[in-house]
Amino acid sequence: MQQDLFQSPDYYAVDDLLSEEHLMIRDAVRQWVKKDVSPIIEEYCQKAEFPRQVIKGLGELGCFGPTIPAEYGGGGLDYIAYGLMMQELERGDSGIRSTASVQGSLVMFPIYTFGSEEQKLKYLPKLATGEMMGCFGLTEPDHGSNPAGMITNFKDAGDHVVLNGAKMWISNAPFADIAVVWAKDEEGVVRGLIVERGMEGFSTPETKGKWSLRASATGELVFDNVKVPKENILPGVKGLKGPLTCLSSARYGIAWGVIGAAMDCYDTALRYSKERIQFGRPIGGFQLTQKKLAEMITEITKAQLLNWRLGVLKNEGKATPAQISMAKRNSCEVAANIARNARTILGGMGITGEFPVMRHMMNLESVMTYEGTHEVHLLITGMDVTGLDAFK
Repeated sequence: MQQDLFQSPDYYAVDDLLSEEHLMIRDAVRQWVKKDVSPIIEEYCQKAEFPRQVIKGLGELGCFGPTIPAEYGGGGLDYIAYGLMMQELERGDSGIRSTASVQGSLVMFPIYTFGSEEQKLKYLPKLATGEMMGCFGLTEPDHGSNPAGMITNFKDAGDHVVLNGAKMWISNAPFADIAVVWAKDEEGVVRGLIVERGMEGFSTPETKGKWSLRASATGELVFDNVKVPKENILPGVKGLKGPLTCLSSARYGIAWGVIGAAMDCYDTALRYSKERIQFGRPIGGFQLTQKKLAEMITEITKAQLLNWRLGVLKNEGKATPAQISMAKRNSCEVAANIARNARTILGGMGITGEFPVMRHMMNLESVMTYEGTHEVHLLITGMDVTGLDAFK
């Protein structure tokens, strides 16, 4: 079992921009990852299984819905604290961060933001501890980047509605107790519904054969004439604003999270470059290796500062969806490039489970795609700066 020797790079003293509370929260999650995630994650990734035992720890650390007010079981923390938590979790593994992101940003956030008081009190406290786990149903087999084309729908049937359709690529689906599902009503308006496991006609087949996010549970949501009580419909929003607002919250967490993976790859490659001897000296002494490492730490530093500034704007209620898109796309590109370059420094050892680099590299290929593809986020920035819509 490999010892977790991670040391966080901070080339521009970004820690000085953080409060004592931020540092305490970050360090608590970092130590938990070193103790409870790093020793087991490779084994679970190799056997393509989610380590269910980490759920309790994630709940105890407050990683589920940290920005949700304490009265509903959340941490009442700011968005920089949330970002730092996601950074440390993804430093461990993207699948662990995905589980926390889905629970907090895509399940608890819509219930808190758009739900009734009864829904908030029923679900949020249990979701915050991990006693109850959730998932988010938006993507369909034929509608990924174009959610407006969704065909999942429900019809009025008196005191309940009847839900039909299917969702796919759903993180947490195989074990989720509830699903926040987005579907069209009889007028074609998108609404959010809370679907509970055990409702007749609701199933969650697991997605097998993944080469990426192997330590994350992914599945489908299938609705075959599912009777959903009307009190399970989120009353506070109609239209795509609902799911897109949730995605902005989750994308913010991803922007921070993937830099954690980048840091882990950089730290691994830096340490290896000082220890690996070729031609009579450490490979870190060769110019091409130093070029790679210098570029890695430069891009990590730029991303850290971009994410910190975005966190400040988010705390002030000023962050726009387009700004979040820029950060998500930038961080994913930076992290993926760093993972690939770190792998080259490690040579053949880089593809083994003895080091985390190849696992991060495969995971990041998925993170670049989900919750808005790399290309879609590029066009969101393009539309924001030109005022011209390239999607139509």
